[in-house]
Amino acid sequence: MVHTHEHAHAQNGSQRRLLAALVLTSAFAIFEAAVGWFSGSLTLLGDAGHMLTDSAAVGIGVAAAWLSQKPPSARHSYGFKRAEIIGALINVLFMVAIVVAIGITAIDRLLEPQPVAGLAVIIVGFAGLLVNLLAVWVLRGDSESLNVPGALLHVFGDLLGSVAALAAGAVIWWTGWMPIDPILSIFIGLLILVSSVRLLREILHVLMEGVPPHVDLDEVARAMVSVNDVVSVHDLHVWSLGSRACALSAHVRITDMRCWPTALDLLKNMLGNRFALTHTTL
Repeated sequence: MVHTHEHAHAQNGSQRRLLAALVLTSAFAIFEAAVGWFSGSLTLLGDAGHMLTDSAAVGIGVAAAWLSQKPPSARHSYGFKRAEIIGALINVLFMVAIVVAIGITAIDRLLEPQPVAGLAVIIVGFAGLLVNLLAVWVLRGDSESLNVPGALLHVFGDLLGSVAALAAGAVIWWTGWMPIDPILSIFIGLLILVSSVRLLREILHVLMEGVPPHVDLDEVARAMVSVNDVVSVHDLHVWSLGSRACALSAHVRITDMRCWPTALDLLKNMLGNRFALTHTTL
């Protein structure tokens, strides 16, 4: 009971950290997009799009943490763990749309350069750097939730985008060379595209019910056969219900059916403790 209480307390703490980071990055992304629009800076618009997509990713983590606590029902026997995957798919499609829009606009700006308010870009880029550093400070040192390290990766990406915006503003302010703005916006777009492709690959793997990356199916089978009274294992399947929840089903052959209750307990305990597979059907 104490362990369960501590786990729930840590989970709530992780949710609060994620919510704080979500508010910080979302509020600044909206402000940055507005300044980018009025100043004519495609770099600011691109960085704002990057921050908004990262904020959406953090928001998905918050929503998933909340939905995962809802119990299964007659209509949703697995609960709502897949909601995170569906949200992530929507998020990655939104990312790709932003990359396409940034790329098309950047090419137009390279062909026909337009004036950009360099000082505004410098100020907002520096402010974005401070906001992202604050978000890192909020998320630091939390390893209870897998969503937090993922959010940190997104924030570090936003830090790079803020540095790019600062560089674009500085070049425009001191040299007046306008092409730097669309060039750096394309660079930010490529950052978004790389993370989008990686995320899409993970989403499709889950939707295709692939074996989770951290699970070695052969190792699981060998561990199961090593349990007392287990002769062999066949029709072994492991798949993801969500980002952290995995399920396993298998047919187990044993020496004597009278040994089954004991063997079943040993198998479930071993799968839960060694492989974090707690939703098992044997």
